[in-house]
Amino acid sequence: MADFETDYLVVGAGAIGMAFVDSLLDHGTGDILMLDRHPKPGGHWNTSYPFVTLHQPSVTYGLSHESLGDKVVDQAGPNKGMYELATGAQVNAYYDSAMRHKFMPSGRLDYLPMTEYLGREGDTHRFRTMLSGEEHAVKAGKMVDGRKFAAQVPAITKRKWEAEGVTVMKPGELGQLAYGGAQVPSHYVIMGAGKTACDVGVWLRQMGVPAKQISWVRPRESWFFNRASLQPGPEHIRRALDFPASQMRAAAKAQSGSEIFLMMEEDGHMLRIDRQVVPSKFHFPVISQGEVDLLAEIQDVIRIGRVHRVEPGRLHGVDGEASVPENSLFIDCTATAAPRGEVEPIWQGDTIVPQLMQVPLVSLSAAMTGFIEASFESDAEKNGFGAPGRITDTVEHFPEALLINATNRMLWSRSPAILDWLSANRLDPGARMMRELADAPPDILKSASAIRDLTMAAVPNLQRLAIAEQERAQVTA
Repeated sequence: MADFETDYLVVGAGAIGMAFVDSLLDHGTGDILMLDRHPKPGGHWNTSYPFVTLHQPSVTYGLSHESLGDKVVDQAGPNKGMYELATGAQVNAYYDSAMRHKFMPSGRLDYLPMTEYLGREGDTHRFRTMLSGEEHAVKAGKMVDGRKFAAQVPAITKRKWEAEGVTVMKPGELGQLAYGGAQVPSHYVIMGAGKTACDVGVWLRQMGVPAKQISWVRPRESWFFNRASLQPGPEHIRRALDFPASQMRAAAKAQSGSEIFLMMEEDGHMLRIDRQVVPSKFHFPVISQGEVDLLAEIQDVIRIGRVHRVEPGRLHGVDGEASVPENSLFIDCTATAAPRGEVEPIWQGDTIVPQLMQVPLVSLSAAMTGFIEASFESDAEKNGFGAPGRITDTVEHFPEALLINATNRMLWSRSPAILDWLSANRLDPGARMMRELADAPPDILKSASAIRDLTMAAVPNLQRLAIAEQERAQVTA
């Protein structure tokens, strides 16, 4: 016998679950029960390191109904001249405010924090209150599984390499070095090559650590979007328009994903830390030139593949070994922020699995999923508005992501209801730019109108590149 009954059981109150529910409250009907393991909404932001920030513009993150951030321009630091990046504390407060001031007062939603979802039997689902251990059952019309793209963050991820006789910290623990008479290390070793590792490198440099006291283990080099190309506001519209145009110009003629990035780099839209190495990795990170300049000062870059064991003064990797000072502090930044995974249909009868309908825009994709769920009837019709995409891992996955995004945009353009929703939605970069074009001069309007033609011209080559990568992956699997 069920203890609860609801129309929608939403598992997860992170970016995906919150954006989905936000749309459902605005456009749909029915009661909602929302479960989450964390004490407050916001998902992985509850356990992120203190100096974390968004690396994408705040205008494209969060919920459809409420802006995020203070919309001010940084006047100093590596992000100087660009709109500020929302801090982890701001994001947490943003989601908490939405829960307290919109979601729960709606009268349609019950929220159970620190609650673990256990599984289902038919239309009945079980969950456990984590602090009391009590188990309950809920009968749900539909289950919305927000765990598909759950981010892995260092604070809650098991280390992937062995450490013997050395000190290891996660990024969130670095602040402890200022308290309790902790012994300050004479050398730091950053383990990992992703955005978290970049954040740690920038933070160490800003905290006054000389570059010569830092070693950086980078198994793979990464491409980064140039933050200057993603700035909102009419004052940045020329460059912001050239960003998608550059993608499609390159996508139309490139012979590989790597070539797309090299061409975009020539246009000023892509960055890499080491100009002597062509990166093979891409997870849609965003960085500023100022941050790249700080990181490039770290000269002791260790390239021995994935490290599997660390001991005093020695690292052992799949491609060799390397030495570091024996009293080094190792900082574990090796968690995979967004696993690539496999896709599946979003609408599956009594189960909804929100996924990326615009890679990598998690918030927009989940909000769109909520709107489509509220606005259309059959699963076939709903799934017909777009195939889910996967986050990229290598540069050769990028054509697939661009193709999915372009295809889904074309499908959305056939629905007046979706176009109306998009045109007013704060999470959609394209809609935002269209609003900013209201008083633009003719040459900018011409540039904007050319993007669709550039996209159509790029689609055949994107299809070829995506198929070639899929075939290569099947051969090497």
